[in-house]
Amino acid sequence: MRNEVNRPEKSFAFLRAGTALAVAVALACGPVSVRPASAFKLFGMKFFEKEDEAATVIDPVNYTLTLDPGADGDLTKAIENASRLKQDDGTPVSGDLGLVIKARDDRDRILAALYENARYGAVVNVTVNGQDLDALPPNPEFNSSGPIPVTISVQPGPAFTFGEVAFSGDAEGRNPADFGLVPGARADSTVILRAGERVVVDLRSEGRPFAKLTERKAIADHKTQTVDVIIAAEGGPVAPIGTVDVSGTKTVDPAFVQRFSRINAGQPYSPEALSRAAERLRGLGVFSSVTIRDAGKLAADGSLPMTIEVSEGKHRYFGAGAQYSNTDGFGLQGYWGHRNLFGQAESLRIEGAVNRIGEGDISDLDYSTAILFSKPGAFGPTSTFNASLKASIVDPDAYKAFTTTAAAGVSVELSDRDTVSAGGELMWSDVEDVFGKNKYLTAAIPIEFVRDTRDDRLNPTKGYRFMINAKPTYETYRGTFFSSFEGAITGYQALGADDRFVLAGKLAGGTIIGGDELSDIPATRRFFLGGGGTVRGYGYQEISPRNGDDKLLGGRSYMAASAEVRIGITETIGIVPFIDVGTVSTDEVPDFKDIRAGAGVGLRYATPFGPLRLDVAVPLDKYPGGTSFGVYAGIGQSF
Repeated sequence: MRNEVNRPEKSFAFLRAGTALAVAVALACGPVSVRPASAFKLFGMKFFEKEDEAATVIDPVNYTLTLDPGADGDLTKAIENASRLKQDDGTPVSGDLGLVIKARDDRDRILAALYENARYGAVVNVTVNGQDLDALPPNPEFNSSGPIPVTISVQPGPAFTFGEVAFSGDAEGRNPADFGLVPGARADSTVILRAGERVVVDLRSEGRPFAKLTERKAIADHKTQTVDVIIAAEGGPVAPIGTVDVSGTKTVDPAFVQRFSRINAGQPYSPEALSRAAERLRGLGVFSSVTIRDAGKLAADGSLPMTIEVSEGKHRYFGAGAQYSNTDGFGLQGYWGHRNLFGQAESLRIEGAVNRIGEGDISDLDYSTAILFSKPGAFGPTSTFNASLKASIVDPDAYKAFTTTAAAGVSVELSDRDTVSAGGELMWSDVEDVFGKNKYLTAAIPIEFVRDTRDDRLNPTKGYRFMINAKPTYETYRGTFFSSFEGAITGYQALGADDRFVLAGKLAGGTIIGGDELSDIPATRRFFLGGGGTVRGYGYQEISPRNGDDKLLGGRSYMAASAEVRIGITETIGIVPFIDVGTVSTDEVPDFKDIRAGAGVGLRYATPFGPLRLDVAVPLDKYPGGTSFGVYAGIGQSF
């Protein structure tokens, strides 16, 4: 029997980094792993792979576990999750001593889990083969004729609450409630640990690079079942950034690295700015690692020298991808690129794609190719110059078109969240649609603003992305002006523990103003909905205004909305019920006379490069002779 928090009137548990409690909390068990039934290999990666259960165990010792958590609900789950003996039940350990070591580790882990739930008066009793854990000899020997019985009995005790909270030193004057230390609230140890870390973060964000915690103490009073907390910190001097050096570059210009990082001598020290700088440099794609280190001491002028340490990755790359839907067939893509063309992270990418494979003969396929060039920092560290040359032959149900497009423009980061871009575009197209065969030569000035607060662009769990753009256009053959305007917002909100439930929504709309007739606007610029990127369950571009012969016209305006519930079943597998709604109109403002909706469910499998996606949807208001259901597969969330 052992009680890590003794039972006098008052006891002291010191919560400093590196103490037993801090270590125990850090070792707390994560979610229970779920082992899928089968595995397969794709592009060199293994999916649904079982853990290696064939590893040889030296001197295997089997055991049986009796675990009495002494509690119900979430506390029982926390105790069971903390026990490695519980998680590995049925798997032998190595030797009698190995069993004892694992039992001792379980006791510490369970105590840590109890402290995390404010149970500072907890008692954990562990016996192995009927003997108290602390009474066992240094090299125990058990009867190996059968499994060794292990018993863990827990007396959780009452949940303690916060009593008095005091900040001292350079932390003095701060509001305890801002750190979760509210008198009367449950005194979880994790809250105390985070509060100390937050104090240091706040001091460093004030330009104090050497801020440190000098005391973090919790005093548990068993009589009142309260915990008093004392947190003290030392801020150290306020110091600006000093000289900024770059190391590790080979073919990338180090002066460009420093300039693009936007870390400059004389600016205030900011951990957040340093973190953003490292993320910005990683986003260039030319470095396999980026680390920004300070010198550890101030220079003679009182500034803090910094070093940007980088390791260059492979600059040339190539790859391929695929997608599928039962309405659009297979799609194959291939690409080749160079990430550091002239030494300042200029990127060149050549790509091609063939789509609608299996939907008809070779004349019905869609082809596209493009050459893309990008130069970051072209007109200052916040700007990027982009240029492209694209060509495509597409043959959806609504039209057949051959287009070539040349474009160039500049995007500028207004802030870490906001980006604005503008440029010029020249497009020639040869279109055959319901209006006959027509050629178009359009000159446009695309302008776009984006605000992005998502926490993860591949698989967001919170935040939003807002986009609005305008594209004033002049069609030279007919001498007509028209402009398209589009806007979209997507939002994400995680619910529950571990972000296992994520609500995701999207609202989008657009309009085309100008052009005397609908035929004055190229079919490739008119609006259509339907397919994996808009309203699932319908065929690609199936949602559209139609003429008297039921031919697809395309529209001047549209509205679309989507809602998903992304449910994590395990760490890697999730299901996603969803509904999509959309309408397209020939008027400049949607008339909502024909609203179509599709609903379904999707499967997600998490990978390092984004979730693999499989969606199945049905139209809730099917067109006569139209698509009955849709199956969509690809990489990444639908939005």
